[in-house]
Amino acid sequence: MKQVVPRVFLAAALAGLSAYLLKGDVWTFWTWWMLAFLMGMLAMPVTGRLFAGFEDKGWIFSKVLAIAVTGFLTWFLVAVKLLPFTTVSCIGVSVVCGILCIFLYFYQMKKGVDCLPAGRGTLIFREEILFFIFFLLWTYVAGFRPEAHGTEKFMDYGFMEAMMRSSTLPARDLWYSEGTINYYYGGQYFAVFLTKLTGSKVELTYNLMRTFVAAFAFTLPFSLVYQMTVDGLKDRLTGKKRCIPTLAGVLAGLSVSIAGNMHYVVYCKIIPWIQKLQGETPDSYWFPDATRYIGYNPVNEQDKTIHEFPCYSFVLGDLHAHVVNIMFVLLLVGVLYAWMKHVRSRKAVIEKISRKQFWIRQLFIPHILLVCVLIGMFHFTNYWDFIIYFVVAGGVILFTNIIQFEGKVKKVLTVTIVQAVEMIVVSYVVILPFTMKFQTMFQGVGIATHHSLIHQLLILWGLPLFLTVLLIICILWEKLRDGRNKGVYRLMRAIALPDLFAVIMGLCAMGLILIPELVYVRDIYENGNARANTMFKLTYQAYILFAMTMGYGIVRMLALAQKKVFKIFSVIGLVLLCWTFGYFGKSVTSWFGNVWEVSGYKGLNAVSFLENGVPEDASAIRWLKNNVKGTAVVLEAPGDSYKDYDNRVSAMTGLPTVLGWYVHEWLWRNDTDDLNTKRTEIETIYTSSDKELVKELLNKYDISYIFVGSCEREKYGTNLNEEILAGLGKKVFQSENSGTYILKVN
Repeated sequence: MKQVVPRVFLAAALAGLSAYLLKGDVWTFWTWWMLAFLMGMLAMPVTGRLFAGFEDKGWIFSKVLAIAVTGFLTWFLVAVKLLPFTTVSCIGVSVVCGILCIFLYFYQMKKGVDCLPAGRGTLIFREEILFFIFFLLWTYVAGFRPEAHGTEKFMDYGFMEAMMRSSTLPARDLWYSEGTINYYYGGQYFAVFLTKLTGSKVELTYNLMRTFVAAFAFTLPFSLVYQMTVDGLKDRLTGKKRCIPTLAGVLAGLSVSIAGNMHYVVYCKIIPWIQKLQGETPDSYWFPDATRYIGYNPVNEQDKTIHEFPCYSFVLGDLHAHVVNIMFVLLLVGVLYAWMKHVRSRKAVIEKISRKQFWIRQLFIPHILLVCVLIGMFHFTNYWDFIIYFVVAGGVILFTNIIQFEGKVKKVLTVTIVQAVEMIVVSYVVILPFTMKFQTMFQGVGIATHHSLIHQLLILWGLPLFLTVLLIICILWEKLRDGRNKGVYRLMRAIALPDLFAVIMGLCAMGLILIPELVYVRDIYENGNARANTMFKLTYQAYILFAMTMGYGIVRMLALAQKKVFKIFSVIGLVLLCWTFGYFGKSVTSWFGNVWEVSGYKGLNAVSFLENGVPEDASAIRWLKNNVKGTAVVLEAPGDSYKDYDNRVSAMTGLPTVLGWYVHEWLWRNDTDDLNTKRTEIETIYTSSDKELVKELLNKYDISYIFVGSCEREKYGTNLNEEILAGLGKKVFQSENSGTYILKVN
């Protein structure tokens, strides 16, 4: 009872604070939080078995697992045309999965299987409060700049609108009306899936999805590293030391979700401080500089690269593939650790089994099967993560097999290879409905002719590399002192499970940093920025793996290292790591303004900017969104990628147009002849005086509406033949102030 009252008070205080900060948006916010809570609770019979060795039985992971399973199953059934993509289908699949979990719970109860975190109410409450706090924090901040405008937000939001309109998947491409979306649309799909489940408006959930992911980017690493620290310290957790796992979890969560890199420390803090001491005017610091360094400072026009990280993504507001997939890759990492823990903790049982039984056991491991499905799912959420985490999972499986099969080389290699083949086969089978309709953008692998300067690599990656190497040296020094630990198997058996897992994560992260220095994946950006996309996608995941390795490694060395030198260097690393947390404050202030002023909160509506951004066209765009059902083709002037308000109609309504962002469609379809033809023929429709030719083109592209607004007048000027257009149909909307109108084609 003593604990109940303060918990109720804290929960009530947070509920009140959220209502005060989010105003009218709080209902949608609460709905999403409650949905995640209920889905996670229903999935606990499954999660509790997978994460049986965790003190919380995988409580936070259960939320993401439930979303992944129900969302992916719904997508699969829609993609193979067994279900339409509707709210009823999303709810129906989720309800069926929930009922099955309830039956599983009672079955497990009957068998005496413990799948719930009994006696761990404090830990569960703590994790739930942390999730709510970070979800609220990021949602409130997002409300100061909610517009789906700038960078690739038009694309991300447009994908969501297109899928909201579509009953089939993949949805019709909003910027290529003759085809369906040919990109990794899984991230935006899950946002739409949750939008339909909650009955929310996509204008709000575009922003809510990115803050939802940001909350998981803290709590999932917290849960994993908390458990790793508990496993590492074991019986030492007495008295004041009981708080150590919590501190490690918080450090890991902050490192993944709000930290920057040492570029911020060097260029925003140290160099300006030196300039002040010298009497010079300190350089200003723009927070994206931390992601655009190699090739930019000093300038190298042939090698401008990208090295983003989660905090930058959360602040910027993109809802791109790599962002949404954060919560799913963290789920995969957690499942891999849970499996290693299960293998290491079970007692060896000497029994004679047939070869068939042996292989059944190795191929039908629940954890590995789930990993296979998740890796397969990455094909359509973020394909780069399919490759990355296939390697990460393979490394974990190899290390685990070395231990469980006592270093017997033949057996270890045979089982590992067979399980690797299993991952490939299962992952490809479950994603076939996507790959059969997807035209690959892969154009081969090239050898890197440009390389990062050493000091640039050290500034970006020196800290995590140093701490990872320090952890490895610390572990090896402790274990190799014992002469009984010579040989790979004996050494790995002697290393504690969380130490070994942290080393695996660190080594994988190192590999991801090294690869772009050697090779790159070829694409349309090859001439000038060949390494950019490869470095971007690989180092993004390296950052996440490094962050969890540092969070665990620092606390582990401070608590257990036998040599003072390791503790001293850990303290230095801790100070520098905490210094990078300042990036969050700098970026938030730079991008959102004074977030301490509650009255500056604008709300979560992603399209509220239309009245200020394109006032001439805003009312016409809203008319289309509210009055046109389905996926009728609306002709608008084709635009260039990233250009202000180009293809604003299709992006804000989800209604397909003949041709949208040119460079993006070039990347997705790699057919510039076709794109150039479309661009020319669209111009013909707007400018030609040959009415019959225009009619022929309207029929060719099945155009239902013609939009004539600010961008069309700017692009075609006096060549715009409105007299011909007027004879092609009926004006269903016209703005009295701007002259923007919509023509419904006869």
